[in-house]
Amino acid sequence: MMVFLPNDNEGTKMIRTRWSTPEDASALADLHRQAWRYTYAGIIPGRALERIIGSRGPKWWRHMHRRGASVLVVELDGQVAGYARLGPVRPRLLKGTGEIYELYLAPEFHGAGLGEYLFQEARRRLISRGLTRLVVWSLAANELGCRFYLALGGREIGRTRTRIGGAALTRIGFAWG
Repeated sequence: MMVFLPNDNEGTKMIRTRWSTPEDASALADLHRQAWRYTYAGIIPGRALERIIGSRGPKWWRHMHRRGASVLVVELDGQVAGYARLGPVRPRLLKGTGEIYELYLAPEFHGAGLGEYLFQEARRRLISRGLTRLVVWSLAANELGCRFYLALGGREIGRTRTRIGGAALTRIGFAWG
């Protein structure tokens, strides 16, 4: 899907979504690194955060594609600006329910509307697969993420605890439909 946004200073900006390819591996690894440091610094302990980031280098993304998977990418004028991993809810107990497993933007694109655009496109694609209900999980300490999902109409459906790098963290589930 493509849309064009007017930009008074630089002309028209083209936004499009597409499924990722192996050629996106380096861009996705870089985006993941930037987004996770921006989002989780001070939430996930530093060593654990860097270990998680290090495990998602270009090799990981190429391997994901070799397994037949891909992510929904949002581009702004040809630059990968964000991605969403999506599919059936985990665990697959709730028929007709999809899940956005991850949704991240490069920090410089926060507040520009690309996150909502990517979210709505991911949701549209899940609905087209018959997954009319949606679940997303966010760390409670990720206040920006939680506010984002609430602003998009998500309702809190539950909380769970998880441990990352020795830190006990709360996850909040949001649902639509």
